[in-house]
Amino acid sequence: MTEHQRPSASRRRLLAGVGVGLSLAAAGCLGDESASITPISLDGERACDQCGMIIEDHPGPVGQVHFEDDEPEGGRPGQFCSSTCTYTYRFDAEDAGRTPLATFLTDYSLVDQEVFKEGSDTMFSSHVESEAFSQTTELTVVARSEVVGAMGPELIPFSDDDDVDAFVDEYGGEPMPAEDVERSTLEAL
Repeated sequence: MTEHQRPSASRRRLLAGVGVGLSLAAAGCLGDESASITPISLDGERACDQCGMIIEDHPGPVGQVHFEDDEPEGGRPGQFCSSTCTYTYRFDAEDAGRTPLATFLTDYSLVDQEVFKEGSDTMFSSHVESEAFSQTTELTVVARSEVVGAMGPELIPFSDDDDVDAFVDEYGGEPMPAEDVERSTLEAL
């Protein structure tokens, strides 16, 4: 190799390293943006953006999705009466080209839920206060348990693995990371 070729190879390595660094920095920025988003309270007469039901009037987990463009929600996150409505709306929005920045669900590891029966259905109380939510990146959901929510069969979210195990022991179901939920998961409920 001549001396002229060495700087060229070094320059390529330097440019490749800078490119990787910029990619990682951009990914870090996106991650930081998601981490800085906080949930809002869903109390009052707030209606579900998926089905129109008043959120705090119904049992079970509730959710919210914060989007990059804040539309058509008009500067607020999408708000939902159930985890199934949350995921359905988010999947439809993603199919339409929108970018969700953070998705939050009721975290039953953070609240003292009440368990009650309505007919033969077992239900958990709803929690709409901002402190009751965790991002789906931190949650495990239990599908196909005996517990139903506002829209019937439901995904019940927890951040603590011991709570997941205790729930499954008592109510059955199949745990999975909340980020692994797909349309087929909802269809199988």
